[in-house]
Amino acid sequence: MSTSSPEAVKKLLENMQTDLRSLSMECKKKFPPVKEAAESGIVKIKTIAARNTDILAALKENSSEVVQPFLMGCGTKEPKITQLCLAAIQRLMSHEVVSEAAAGNIINMLWQLMENGLEELKLLQTVLVLLTTNTVVHDEVLSKAIVLCFRLHFTKDNITNNTAAATVRQVVTVVFERMVAEDERFKGIVEQPPPVQGNTNRRSVSTLRPSAKDAYMLFQDLCQLVNADAPYWLVGMTEMTRTFGLELLESVLNDFPGVFLQHQEFSFLLKERVCPLVIKLFSPNIKFRQGSSSAASPAPVEKPYFPICMRLLRVVSVLIKHFYSLLVTECEIFLSLLVKFLDGEKPQWLRAVAVESVHRLCVQPHLLRSFCQSYDMKQHSTKVFRDIVNALGSFIQSLFIVPNAGNTAAVSAPAGGSGSGAQGTAQGGPGTGGVSGNLTTQAAFEYRGTWIPLMTVSVQGSAKATYLEMLDKVEPPSIPEGYAMSVAFSALLDLVRGITSMIERELAMEEEAAAEFREAHPDKEWQLQPGAHLVWEEMVSACWCGLLAALSLLLDASTDETATENILKAELTMASLCGRLGLVTPRDAFITAICKASLPPHYTLTALSSNTANLSSKAYSIQGQSVQIISPSSESHQQVVAVGQPLTAQPQGTVVVKNNYYEHGQLTAKNIQCMRTLLNLAHCHGAVLGTSWQLVLATLQHLVWILGLKPGVGGALKPGRAVEGPSTVLTTAVMTDLPVISNILSRLFESSQYLDDVSLHHLINALCSLSLEAMEMAYGNNKEPSLFAVAKLLETGLVNMDRIEILWRPLTGHLLEVCQHPNSRMREWGAEALTALIKAGLAYKHDPPLAQNQRLQLLLLNPLKELSNVLHADIRQKQLESVLQILQSQGDSLGPGWPLVLGVIGAIRNDQGESLIRTAFQCLQLVVTDFLPTMPCTCLQIVVDVAGSFGLQNQELNISLTSIGLLWNISDYFFQRGEAITQELGREEEALQKQAQEKGETLNRPFHPAPPFDCLWLCLYAKLGELCVDPRPAVRKSAGQTLFSTIAAHGTLLQQPTWHIVIWKVLFHLLDCVRTSSTTADKEKIESGGGNILIHHSRDTAEKQWAETWVLTLAGVARIFNTRRYLLQQLGDFFEAWEVLLNHIQSAALSKNNEVSLAALKSFQEILQIVTPVKDSDKAGDAFAAMGVPPVLIDPLSASGPGRPLVRSDSLVERLTRYNGAELQAPPPGEESALEDSALWWSAWNTWYRTGTDSTRPPSGPTEKLSFIPSQPFLTALIQIFPALYQHIKANFSMEDLKKLGVILHGAVSVPISSDASPFILPSYTEAVLTSLQEAVLTSLDVLQKAICVGPENLQVMYPAIFEQLLLFVEFSCKPPQYGRMETKHVANAKYNQIQLFAPAEWVALNYVPFAERSLEVMVDLYHKTACHKAVINEKVLQNIIKTLRMPLGLKYACPSESTWKLAVSSLLKVLSIGLPVARQHASSGKFDTMWPELANAFEDFLFTKSTPPDNLSIQEFQKNEAIDVEVVQLISTEILPFANFIPKDFVGQIMAMLNRGSIHSQSPSFTEAEIDVRMREEFSKVCFETLLQFSFSNKVSTPQEGYISRMALSVLLKRSQDVLRRYVEDERLSGRCPLPRQQVTEIIFVLKAISTLMDSLKKTQPENVDGNTWAQVIALYPTLVECITCSSSEVSSALKEALGPFKDFMQPPVSRVQNGES
Repeated sequence: MSTSSPEAVKKLLENMQTDLRSLSMECKKKFPPVKEAAESGIVKIKTIAARNTDILAALKENSSEVVQPFLMGCGTKEPKITQLCLAAIQRLMSHEVVSEAAAGNIINMLWQLMENGLEELKLLQTVLVLLTTNTVVHDEVLSKAIVLCFRLHFTKDNITNNTAAATVRQVVTVVFERMVAEDERFKGIVEQPPPVQGNTNRRSVSTLRPSAKDAYMLFQDLCQLVNADAPYWLVGMTEMTRTFGLELLESVLNDFPGVFLQHQEFSFLLKERVCPLVIKLFSPNIKFRQGSSSAASPAPVEKPYFPICMRLLRVVSVLIKHFYSLLVTECEIFLSLLVKFLDGEKPQWLRAVAVESVHRLCVQPHLLRSFCQSYDMKQHSTKVFRDIVNALGSFIQSLFIVPNAGNTAAVSAPAGGSGSGAQGTAQGGPGTGGVSGNLTTQAAFEYRGTWIPLMTVSVQGSAKATYLEMLDKVEPPSIPEGYAMSVAFSALLDLVRGITSMIERELAMEEEAAAEFREAHPDKEWQLQPGAHLVWEEMVSACWCGLLAALSLLLDASTDETATENILKAELTMASLCGRLGLVTPRDAFITAICKASLPPHYTLTALSSNTANLSSKAYSIQGQSVQIISPSSESHQQVVAVGQPLTAQPQGTVVVKNNYYEHGQLTAKNIQCMRTLLNLAHCHGAVLGTSWQLVLATLQHLVWILGLKPGVGGALKPGRAVEGPSTVLTTAVMTDLPVISNILSRLFESSQYLDDVSLHHLINALCSLSLEAMEMAYGNNKEPSLFAVAKLLETGLVNMDRIEILWRPLTGHLLEVCQHPNSRMREWGAEALTALIKAGLAYKHDPPLAQNQRLQLLLLNPLKELSNVLHADIRQKQLESVLQILQSQGDSLGPGWPLVLGVIGAIRNDQGESLIRTAFQCLQLVVTDFLPTMPCTCLQIVVDVAGSFGLQNQELNISLTSIGLLWNISDYFFQRGEAITQELGREEEALQKQAQEKGETLNRPFHPAPPFDCLWLCLYAKLGELCVDPRPAVRKSAGQTLFSTIAAHGTLLQQPTWHIVIWKVLFHLLDCVRTSSTTADKEKIESGGGNILIHHSRDTAEKQWAETWVLTLAGVARIFNTRRYLLQQLGDFFEAWEVLLNHIQSAALSKNNEVSLAALKSFQEILQIVTPVKDSDKAGDAFAAMGVPPVLIDPLSASGPGRPLVRSDSLVERLTRYNGAELQAPPPGEESALEDSALWWSAWNTWYRTGTDSTRPPSGPTEKLSFIPSQPFLTALIQIFPALYQHIKANFSMEDLKKLGVILHGAVSVPISSDASPFILPSYTEAVLTSLQEAVLTSLDVLQKAICVGPENLQVMYPAIFEQLLLFVEFSCKPPQYGRMETKHVANAKYNQIQLFAPAEWVALNYVPFAERSLEVMVDLYHKTACHKAVINEKVLQNIIKTLRMPLGLKYACPSESTWKLAVSSLLKVLSIGLPVARQHASSGKFDTMWPELANAFEDFLFTKSTPPDNLSIQEFQKNEAIDVEVVQLISTEILPFANFIPKDFVGQIMAMLNRGSIHSQSPSFTEAEIDVRMREEFSKVCFETLLQFSFSNKVSTPQEGYISRMALSVLLKRSQDVLRRYVEDERLSGRCPLPRQQVTEIIFVLKAISTLMDSLKKTQPENVDGNTWAQVIALYPTLVECITCSSSEVSSALKEALGPFKDFMQPPVSRVQNGES
């Protein structure tokens, strides 16, 4: 119910009346005036109530009168009355019905009561009610009321005292509150303040309004009173205490700062009065030094007085807090004082209250900022802010260093001692880490034996002081141990918290503003306000040293987890703030501190020490004293929770310490706690770490190492250690923490995705340099390296995939270095990280996708390629495995990355070992089988190169061979996708062409002029070509087969000009290489490889292996020439190519290797099977005839049409049609091509000729140096080529060429065979079989003669040459040819079975007899055909034949083979039967003149041979042979003698003499008795004689000459008979009874038979035909015959009887004897 409501008013009136009634009742007796006054008062009230509507106003108006009775009542000094009156007065006051005058009266009355010491409490109450309910009291009245209260304060009564003090305080407050209210009322009205009148001591107060004036006067007097001066306004003050005055000042300043700030008058008071006062009162504290002897100073120093000092500090706090802006200079002095009070030499209580004051400042960051701005940032000013922080720091340090010299028993005892109320902590040894006993540990700091407990002094962020509040204490209190430390600690934390949160708030606001600005004006740059930043930076710069020093020390000394946590938090927030403000040194310093704290004591860590060297080496000068940052204590009383190996550059155990426990990194719980903070720092403030990432990461690395965390998949660290060195010891506490730590570690790097690019780069750089250090350390030893950095690089890369481009280069660049590290574990991880990153990068769904961002894709793949330069096999293995995985997962989308991937696969070297090559090859196989269609066609060439390089590697033969298979698959792919590839390559080519033109360069790619698709083929061929000359035979063979198969199968795709390149650059180049390698190959025997592979003897030298390659290559090239002939002929330089090919064939044929040379000829045959198609004019039949149908066509090796193999058939007709090119689908070429063809054939003939000449030329030198002798198959093949070749060159085949041919044929036939080959080639000696070579030779001649036969006339001059050749061969039958000076064994002596392997091969001459005999038959045949040809006649062929046959005929039994002479005879007979008529016909021409003597000699040599028949000749054989002789004589009698007149006389004479000789047979002494009659060749003699006689007595004698010859022959015969008979008679006589030898008997019988034959002939002959002389001789025989009658032999007797019988016809001389005699 409000005081003005009608009810209240009514009540008031009632109460007043009651009061007055009571008063009058009380005073009725003693004080009648009072009673009267009371009663009149009742009346007055009633009248007022009755008259006025506004009763209260009326009451107020008349208040003096209304109050009067009560005042009078008080005047009675009767307690009861007084109390009643005061109560009534208070009631009036509370209803605000007291006027100013009444109030004055009341105050006066109260003053009297006060002076009389009555109702003191009631008085105070009344004053209070009066002043608080209304504002009517002013000026002197007010001052009087205040003085009244003051005076009551100093009474003896304690209650009154205290009540009065409270009332004073309230009254003072009321005064100022009134002023505030007044200001509020006049707020809108702006007053012009009058000009300030000079600097008077008392400011003019005339300008102030009433309430303000009161307040001014009051405050001024308070200052006067504290200063012990007389008050100006508070008249009547009797006494005053400074303490109370200071308290009042403080409360006014604290409660009404606005008053002082808004009114100059008040500000002036502050400056001029309060500050000097405070400074003056402080002086004893400043001068006082604890423990300094007073004797030293002349004047006694006033001792600091706790109550005043403490209150002064409170005032100072208020001044600084509220009026800092007014009192900048003064505050500087106050702050400096405060700092001084923290000095160690000041009393303990002083330091405590000073610390509390400092704490108060520390919770006001804005104030601190102002200090910084006003002092630290001014040039010549004290660095107040810095000093405050440093003072706090050194204060804390001093507490540790100086033993507590408190007034009470402050203990500086070891840990066990207990100070004031603190429990002592008991520690075990550092190793046990246990807490002994069941004491609970109190939070405390412990440092070098000083133990300081930690108390909870205030709630964080508020400075709740203890000693500053002890206003009742007069004596300085005792400060409990640890109190000052606790306050200082809180102050530090609050300072950090306040500054950091303030600055961070402002930073955040600024960033927000910047963001808004950017949104609004995207085009403009946001301008920073430099001022704010400068202040922040200055604040941090000023405080960080001190803070760091103090915090590091505290952190080291802290034994309480919470305290540690707080310290770490402070360091962390400072580090983060410094980072945000870009203050690198302080940031790094704080981080270093945390890092050091995370590591075990004494841990040698270069990364940190180098960084802190510049910090710890300089002592921070704090307030004049130099305070070193104290290094961590060596005996840390912390629980050791983990022991691990230190990660140091030195060998283990070199961490020098006083005791063994530190040989390993011992992690205490605090270390772990610090580590968590460090992780937290990195996690939350990574963005501002910049270069200090290095510190953080280095430390984490060491911790991770000591805790034994090892990297796992993706780089995350997991617990687990390699067994190496002493194991890590972890307590269970840590064990449970480890997963958490490892998790935080991972999260830390995961959070790198929220860092901005610059920070991310800092992180990467730090990891890289950390890794570099790890690499340095891992050099030269095989200890487990630290993989922390590498693992984390991987993790960071993986989480930042979305912006991988910006960190890819530094990241991978470094990992590549790691991959080259000699420590295997290190590089293994480097490779793991790198490949994982690449795989992840390729698999990541980038935006835009990789397919559209080729640059990124290449960037990602590039490091993979770079890995190829690493020499370590394990790295390459990893690289290739990841390529395999990439292919399997992303193979379809590699696109432009293919060249890089292929580059990696292809970067194999021979020194890399099989497994690597095998892995790489798997990749390649995958590419070829699955990915050829998906890659750009431009990469196909690279695929070819890579496959080729696998072929060329020499580690793994199977891979080489398989890679050749891959090349075949690739070629198939080209073939199938030809169209598509051509188009794509065409497009690519155009683009390249355009680029090249723009740059003004020419397009540079291999095989340039050829179209791109052809180039692809050419690259493939070139690669296969390289493989064809690989050192390994198997590879060469496979590559060769593949090369020729691909060219054969897919060559049709190539454009014609490309064929030119194929021929010259691929095939001929290949042939050259193979030829060179073959000719220089090693002839050393290769020992069977590896023991399990046997090498066939035909391949046991490099030379033999190369021979095989040469064979394959040559055959392949020849086949291509064969099958693609029409295509190639259209190239301009086909002739040159043909020549080159022939040259290769020739050099191969002449190589000293049978296999090669033979194969060369096979190739030669193959290319010669191509014939110009038959023109219509030629009939097939003629063609056959012309060709002489050579019997030894070699079957063609392969297809002649593209892809259509010929059916192999041995039908000659088919073979010839094929031979004539009927199968080759090509247009019939015109004349030109026929001409060109002939040039080709002649070129082939020249090659054949050179080959033949060189290979059959016998060695010239001595035979010791065994030269190479061509093999039979080779020579056979060589000769077999001729017939086919001849078909094409016969038109121009000249005599000259024939001679050349002859030389070669002769040479070929003369070549001996090596004896180890002879059993396979030679027929056994008894068989008369020709070797195939001999067959071939005869075939060649056969072809020739047939060609001549049907050819034009002019060819016939060649007949004689052919005869000559054949006759040469015939001679071989008796005189085998010599091959140089080589000694050949005759075949019979060749030791077939005892050929010693290592002796030089013996050479065996062939059995030439069958060959010679066949040649003879051929020759006879030929002569049969050609005897009449002019050339044959002119060239005396017959004579040559006879001359040649003379040899076997003469040798007869001495011939190597019996058949020879028999054949020779029969041939001679045949030839003569044809030739003699011709000879007779041309007798006149004289062309046969020389033949006759030869013939005569031949007959002579044969019939009267010098050789004896062999002993084992049977009689039947002998008779057969005799029959042959008879045949010859018969030939003479039928073919020669009848035509004697056409035959030269000498010849006839010779014949006669021969017949003569034959008819009288001289005995051969070698005959045995039994055979003598047979062996006398009686038949032969008889025929001779008969022929002789027949010729002698024939009447056909045309010339006397002939008759003469026969007569002469007869006379010789008769004379001979005479001699034989005479000798016989003689011998018979001498022998007496002994019978004569058988021969002699036979001879005499023969003679007798001859005589009887002669007698028969004479009887038959016309008498005129017989010469008289003959008769005479015949008759003269008679006596001799008679003489023989006495002989004893019956045989002789019977023969004699026959001989004597005919003489009866001569008993009478015939009639016409005389005439005959004359004739």
